[in-house]
Amino acid sequence: MKRYLILIVMLVACGLSYAQKVHTVNGHFTYYAPENVSLEEAKRTALERAKLQALATRFGTTVSQYNTMRTENSNGQSSSDFSSIGGTEVKGEWLETLGEPEYAITYEGNMLVIECKVKGHAREIVNSKIDYAAKILRNGTEDKFESKEFRSGDDLFLSFQSPISGYLAVYLVDNNRQAFCLLPYLEQNGIYPIEANLRYVFFNEKEAPAKERPYVNEYTMTCERPTEFNDIYIIFSPNQFTKATDAHENERLPRQLSFEEFNRWYVKHLKSDKDMSQQIIPITITKK
Repeated sequence: MKRYLILIVMLVACGLSYAQKVHTVNGHFTYYAPENVSLEEAKRTALERAKLQALATRFGTTVSQYNTMRTENSNGQSSSDFSSIGGTEVKGEWLETLGEPEYAITYEGNMLVIECKVKGHAREIVNSKIDYAAKILRNGTEDKFESKEFRSGDDLFLSFQSPISGYLAVYLVDNNRQAFCLLPYLEQNGIYPIEANLRYVFFNEKEAPAKERPYVNEYTMTCERPTEFNDIYIIFSPNQFTKATDAHENERLPRQLSFEEFNRWYVKHLKSDKDMSQQIIPITITKK
């Protein structure tokens, strides 16, 4: 019996160590903002690039290049066009920020300069991430309406398509550090199931399957300040997971919880599910 107990403890320990391959990383980036970029936008950009710098330093990068050759015939003459597309991707992903990022704001002439230092937890990307397509749409349900800039009164939609079946959750984090559950809908239980290769349009009753239309919530963006910055979290996994514990405090708003509570739930699932993919899309909302 003791031998079996020791074996079980060892197996559990091995499983936990695999699920918790998390590294502490530090990033530092100085961003020289163009004249048309606001202070808040510059700080967001500096922070994201500091995170990327931290990931690249700890896990390295992958450089890819694709070459294409196109030949055309016109009036008996042929011509060739050669093109090359390159890209660089970091081989790690950010899990959570530890403490508050540090900013140093200065000016060089008329140019705004933001220096950002950030510390966080990250993990190496070992497997290829699921190549799903998620687009934030403004005032239209076709992909041509993709936008990250909204005005108060605009309608918000989301198009989503995955090559594999799985489960989807969508949250919006606002300026006041409140997280709102946009999907699953208010009257639904559990995480939203996704079928492979099917394009979904969320937050629009007309685009929803007939049996689902009574549950659809439609969202119109509003803001109290001249400009507000929100983040939309797209969380997808082929493995079933549970949504965060939240509350319906305002009948005009989705279920909500504090960002701290949401972040604990979010990071816990990222650490335990190596197949989970996440995308954070920043959006701005301005008053008319």
